Amino acid sequence: MTTRRAFLWGSCALALLAEFGFVLNARAQTQVPDADLAQPSPLGDIVLGSPDAPVTIIEYASMTCPHCAQFQAKTFPKLKERYIDTGKVRYIFREFPLDPLAAGAFMLARCADKDKYMSIIDLFFGTQRDWVVPNPLQPLFNIAKQAGYNEETFNACLKNQQILDGIQNVRDHAAKVLNVESTPTFFINGKRVVGDVSIEEMEKEIKPFLKA
Repeated sequence: MTTRRAFLWGSCALALLAEFGFVLNARAQTQVPDADLAQPSPLGDIVLGSPDAPVTIIEYASMTCPHCAQFQAKTFPKLKERYIDTGKVRYIFREFPLDPLAAGAFMLARCADKDKYMSIIDLFFGTQRDWVVPNPLQPLFNIAKQAGYNEETFNACLKNQQILDGIQNVRDHAAKVLNVESTPTFFINGKRVVGDVSIEEMEKEIKPFLKA
């Protein structure tokens, strides 16, 4: 179990872990059973889009993963505009921290009001180079202040074992049951797609379900 002490100690290994996070697992099944994907986070899934959408995309991401930040900046806005906001895609974002620092950033997103979660995720991804550093706590706090945190609430959040356990539960299920080994990993109506995919690559997977 990751604890606050491990969070503080483990951040020194951040850069190496983040770089090794993007590795395709060739042994993993291409199609994953719906029942295995259906288990929500104990903290509640983060869901965007219509529940009646013909396509469901589940993303497993790590906050310290540069490929995830790239996807969030370049592909996700187009995905949201073209498919999520138009009722064609239901999008679920789930935590898969590759290291203690990523877990800490996810905790800060979870401790906020649920309607602020994705905006905090956007904030941390957009400033990733500023806080993914050898001594990350002060830079992370400086950025968290933009989301309304002060020193007291920042420290209290990073001590919240229930939040950390919930994030770890999601990660463990993804690793043990879904064979997720890298980030970002997507499941598009159950089909595994790995890596920083473009909107064009996403559309190749989405459009056949829309025609049907």
